[in-house]
Amino acid sequence: MPSESARATSAAESRFRLETPNSKPRTVTVVALDTPSEAVVRRLSEGRWNGASFLTASAFSARSVEPGRFSMAGWLSDLAGRTKDLIEEVDRADAVVMIGSVGQDMQPASIIAEACQIRHVMTTVMILGSAAQSDDALARALAQLRPYASMLVIANDEGYLVDMLAALRA
Repeated sequence: MPSESARATSAAESRFRLETPNSKPRTVTVVALDTPSEAVVRRLSEGRWNGASFLTASAFSARSVEPGRFSMAGWLSDLAGRTKDLIEEVDRADAVVMIGSVGQDMQPASIIAEACQIRHVMTTVMILGSAAQSDDALARALAQLRPYASMLVIANDEGYLVDMLAALRA
């Protein structure tokens, strides 16, 4: 009697095999939340990625929003400066990674996270600059971002960000 392994590799059993990869590449959108993290996101965008897109929301912090005049298309942009619609970007993504710096305004995270929650897209927030800031400043950043992240990561350097994005199959 043939072994289980021999039967599984027989011609009769091979008809049940899937000939396609077991998963499709992820579409990951990486968003800089502030001006310091924008420089980091620009450097990250120069790497080899599987389908990641790199955007910035840092213009949002610098712009005052008039009551009743907020637009999802008005403050998110690609690295070339072209404005992007938040909802369209979230619709394309399997995961959204937000990168922010300790001591900076993280207000864009709440809006991005709300769009992701509505569309059931996983959010990850990576915080930079914790070594150069006080524990109190880091605690404030964590408290501000915790409600908006499925995963919250404190990254000590850009190399760690590269590893995390690779682990997320960006």
